[in-house]
Amino acid sequence: MVPLSILDLSPILEGSDAARSFANSRDLARHAETLGYRRYWLAEHHNMPGIASAATAVVIAHVSAGTTTMRVGAGGIMLPNHAPLMVAEAFGTLASLYPGRIDLGLGRAPGTDPVTSQALRRNLAANVDTFPDDVIELMHYFREPEPGQKVRAVPGAGLEVPIWILGSSLYGAQLAAALGLPYAFASHFAPGDMDHAIAIYRDRFQPSAQLAKPHVMLGLNIFAADSEEEAALLFSSHQQAFVNSRSGRRGRLPPPQPDFAASLDPRWRALLDQMLSCRIVGTPDTVAKGLKAFVERTGADEIMVTGQIYDHAARKRSFEIAATARDAIAAAEAC
Repeated sequence: MVPLSILDLSPILEGSDAARSFANSRDLARHAETLGYRRYWLAEHHNMPGIASAATAVVIAHVSAGTTTMRVGAGGIMLPNHAPLMVAEAFGTLASLYPGRIDLGLGRAPGTDPVTSQALRRNLAANVDTFPDDVIELMHYFREPEPGQKVRAVPGAGLEVPIWILGSSLYGAQLAAALGLPYAFASHFAPGDMDHAIAIYRDRFQPSAQLAKPHVMLGLNIFAADSEEEAALLFSSHQQAFVNSRSGRRGRLPPPQPDFAASLDPRWRALLDQMLSCRIVGTPDTVAKGLKAFVERTGADEIMVTGQIYDHAARKRSFEIAATARDAIAAAEAC
């Protein structure tokens, strides 16, 4: 069975605040470490009332300090919002504090709306068109300094910080293949191009100093509980948040609502089914069957599990069920 990792948006719950979100993220990471998850990633989003991980490097430090062995990283840093040197310094600092445990995933989307992008960058001179050059510049800062090099990342230079390319379209697949970097596809919210992107990445991959052969990680929504009814109820918080965001009503993660999907206009139900098609909702048996089928269909090298669940104890239980399913599949395959 392929390894499982976690993508955490550090959700801010209705009736709660960011401080509680950060405490929950660290607690979930500790739990995930005992369950054998490979890595724990946090994502950069801005001006979103329901997501606390805007200062992503800071939250990575918080989670890393609460764990001991699991890799922690960004899934990802939205590079157009930052100067490559500053990203290199931030992740060089993290890699110095937590050696051998830090990942750096890079995306070319802003992670927010155009008005907020303007506030982040002060101007829009840096844009998605410069993304490949910015990635190459960032990679350069992590190498050993060359004679006469005037600008160095301190800390950062000479440190091994694995870089990933993130994507939800074919663009990232092509860039990751050309640079010989691992590729993480956002199939958990944009599954449309998944199969095509995987094929392009694997067909065009060029080995690099970082990676000898292609490595694909796919996002997968898992909402697991001890009954089908409870799992469906847990999923409803994520469904509500998705509809609210798409309707321009961004807010904190709402509590579960029974039969939420049934109350929606058919067009909304169709959109939910399409955009969140990479999902498993159900009992441990359902999760095991769904996880095995997803890996067999896609050939994923790694699965990044995500699940926006309102109740923290239920959220921990969901990731526990997913890990148990992983172990059951591995045991069956070993026989």
